[in-house]
Amino acid sequence: MSSTPQDDPNQNNDDMSDLGKYKRVEIIGEGAYGVVYKGINTETGEQVAIKKIRLHECSTSEGVPRAVVREVGLLKELSESPFIVSLLSVIGYRGRLLLVFEFLSYDLKTYMDERTDPKTGLRLPEISARSLSSQLLSGVKHCHARRVIHRDLKPHNILVSTDGRVKIADFGLARLTSLPNRPYTREVVTLWYRSPEILLGCLEYGMSVDCWSCGCVIGEIVTGRPLFTGQSEIDQIIKIMRVMGTPDDGVWEGVEKMPYWQDRFPKFAKLDIEKTNGLGGRPKEVVEGLLRMNPRKRLSAHDALKEKWFTETSSDIHRTVTYDEGIEEQQKGT
Repeated sequence: MSSTPQDDPNQNNDDMSDLGKYKRVEIIGEGAYGVVYKGINTETGEQVAIKKIRLHECSTSEGVPRAVVREVGLLKELSESPFIVSLLSVIGYRGRLLLVFEFLSYDLKTYMDERTDPKTGLRLPEISARSLSSQLLSGVKHCHARRVIHRDLKPHNILVSTDGRVKIADFGLARLTSLPNRPYTREVVTLWYRSPEILLGCLEYGMSVDCWSCGCVIGEIVTGRPLFTGQSEIDQIIKIMRVMGTPDDGVWEGVEKMPYWQDRFPKFAKLDIEKTNGLGGRPKEVVEGLLRMNPRKRLSAHDALKEKWFTETSSDIHRTVTYDEGIEEQQKGT
């Protein structure tokens, strides 16, 4: 990505020309709290991602956004997992806060866009899809074992290396959960990956919201296109019901008393996701388990990894697979 003149990382007017052993290379993204740069560790040659936090729009007495404080704390708590992005350093520098992360070449959206084409039916090789999916679920399993809900799992927040390693990133919306579930905000999870309970106004949700998001992401990994592409909250829940069926109290106790439930919702029967979305075989079993409408019956990340798609293989399901290796193995099997 080329830099505009005012954003040139080598310009001194940003007062960040000296970051010790780290040097900025180029801007690679921008979020709610600041700019993300690709950088380099000048001592090791290692590539890094440097997130510069804007401190003038903050809500804590120390001037640091609450979401950033949470993200740093949770990343330290989750640092043992190889499936969570590593926070390498936190730097206070001339009134700025810099978070230095390990660098991965792609987010999952970009990775898939370069390797799939829904128009021609081009998909990732199944061995590649399985590897990406198992690593994602393993990262979520690690979070949930430590009572952390990510709350914004989507392809843009899942990083992928050139050799197929997966890391979950962007914990700005994450929370520690408790039992019983306590009220949370509904302003979480990008629409296409948002669970039915949140769409229907539930505030006391739990870790199963992440599992729904995983089901949507894995379905997208396998088919090459998003499963449910609503343009609004009501459109999203209708699109979900068209495929997964309209729930009632027999399927999901209490659903008809949820704040945004409407008695005039169409009564859709559950359809075969293989026919509606082209998702079949063993991957279908995993995705359907993660996309159960009733959150209490939804597969956990731990249980999803026990499904036959992951267990009926002679290779290590966590073995990273490059795209080219996946194509080669797929050709051997045909």
